[in-house]
Amino acid sequence: MSDGQHLAHGIGGAKDLPIPPELAIAGAVAALTISFTVLAVAWRRPRYDAATSGTPAPAWLEALVDVTAFRVFLRVVGMTVFLYGAYAAVLGQDLLTNPVFGMVYVWWWVGLVPLSLLLGPVWKAISPVRTINLLFAKVSGSDPDEGVFRYPERLGVWPAAIGLYAFVWLELVYPYSTELGPVRLWVAAYVALMLLGGALFGNTFYARADPFEVYSSLMAKLSPWGRRDGRLLVRSPLANLDSLTVRPGLVAVVAVLFGSTAYDSFRESPPWVQHIQSTQTSVNLLNNLALLAFVVVVGLLFAVGTVATGVGPGTRRTELPNVFAHSVVPIIAGYIVAHYLTYFVEVGQMTLIQASDPLSTGQDLLGTGDWSVNYWLSYHPTLLANTKVLAVVLGHVVGVVAAHDRAIKVLPKRHQLTGQLPLLLAMVAFTVGGLYLLFAG
Repeated sequence: MSDGQHLAHGIGGAKDLPIPPELAIAGAVAALTISFTVLAVAWRRPRYDAATSGTPAPAWLEALVDVTAFRVFLRVVGMTVFLYGAYAAVLGQDLLTNPVFGMVYVWWWVGLVPLSLLLGPVWKAISPVRTINLLFAKVSGSDPDEGVFRYPERLGVWPAAIGLYAFVWLELVYPYSTELGPVRLWVAAYVALMLLGGALFGNTFYARADPFEVYSSLMAKLSPWGRRDGRLLVRSPLANLDSLTVRPGLVAVVAVLFGSTAYDSFRESPPWVQHIQSTQTSVNLLNNLALLAFVVVVGLLFAVGTVATGVGPGTRRTELPNVFAHSVVPIIAGYIVAHYLTYFVEVGQMTLIQASDPLSTGQDLLGTGDWSVNYWLSYHPTLLANTKVLAVVLGHVVGVVAAHDRAIKVLPKRHQLTGQLPLLLAMVAFTVGGLYLLFAG
């Protein structure tokens, strides 16, 4: 793999994983099956309710988080990093040492996950496009929450799913993803579309259509922080996950996130690499088809698994995939940890070092230019392997719990257990396939 490809897609592969793959896969499937069996016996009533779960956060913490000065500080931080990245992108050289690649592919894309898991919907708080929209509204005397039109409910989060697909296509398939021009163009198009959408539909547009805000907000549902009636709450991640609003396009969003992560590992596997090297077909075409196939298969497999369940009163069968889509969020989080942990820690450090010299002229603006990358994780492959497998298994177990709790709410009594079996089979397929790819990469 070239240095450029490592920067855009670097993932710890089989060399990081000394655990026998058959043992890891068998253990993961056993964990899922045992979890479901225990739930079937001991979990007969819903335990998570977004309307009642959680306890109020300490008054001092809520006061800090809600004070205007703190919110302004977060916006300033987000805008400062954005402008610094723009400075490197516009005036910097088209070299792999330009920090903009790491800022986009590592800090922005991967970094949103740990930040959102720890702190809640981070992108909403620091989003530069929200900040620019707010400044425009202040200047024009308008309300940033109100646009010219009302956002169409039928669109749901479909625009975010399309935006996420456009990003993973740039990162994983486009052959020039580590050239400055395409990255500049993608980010410029993103900013332009977000500002146009904000002007037309207000802040609702960002909550539904900004791919990074939807992505961050999904991951934030696994954080201990929530809101109800404006109050800051502390509650279990599973209770938080139950509060995810069901909207059209939710399955598409999780399918893109999960499917693209699986494809990212698949394209490193020896069978695919050998096929690419031996085929006469366009490599670019094959990669495009493979990415699309992974996303579509994940979406279809999950949709079939949920539609095959029983239907309770007031719920249409076609609504079930979106109703159960929240249960895939912990699985996505688990796979992102498994696939990108080494990449985030090590290339993230490299990006901080490179950021001190944004124009590649020998500057040391941040004082980090003489730092070196700490490869401690890579030097402990057994710990790394255990962490990755544990992340995948834990993500699936939490997903099974979330699906079970939702099933008890929406499925008729006679189907509350048997109705979950198709979805359990889909999750077992995700587990086997995902761990196989993790070891094959």
